Amino acid sequence: MANFNAGNNNMQNMMRQMQKVQEEMEKTAELLDDWEVVGTSAGEAVVVYMNAKKIIDGIELDESVVDPTDIEMLEDLIMAAINDGYAKADKVYEEKMSKYGNMGSLKGLL
Repeated sequence: MANFNAGNNNMQNMMRQMQKVQEEMEKTAELLDDWEVVGTSAGEAVVVYMNAKKIIDGIELDESVVDPTDIEMLEDLIMAAINDGYAKADKVYEEKMSKYGNMGSLKGLL
């Protein structure tokens, strides 16, 4: 009987630890919602604001990059700024969530 109780206590302790890790992971996920990431291109003439989960919430354009005769260039600059922001968001996400291993995968948070 003592063996059974010891196993049961170990299982309870493991469940408590898993619950604590889950709670920490949820707090970290909330932090990523509020973490501001800034992507730029053309020497900051194009700026994209997003959170660490890659949700874009703003874009700023310097008038120097707005040329009505060259929309393609502006599109390229915007994409470059978005990609810069995504790379930075990936770095933040990896830094904050890597300690949770597969439990911290992006699929579980979005």
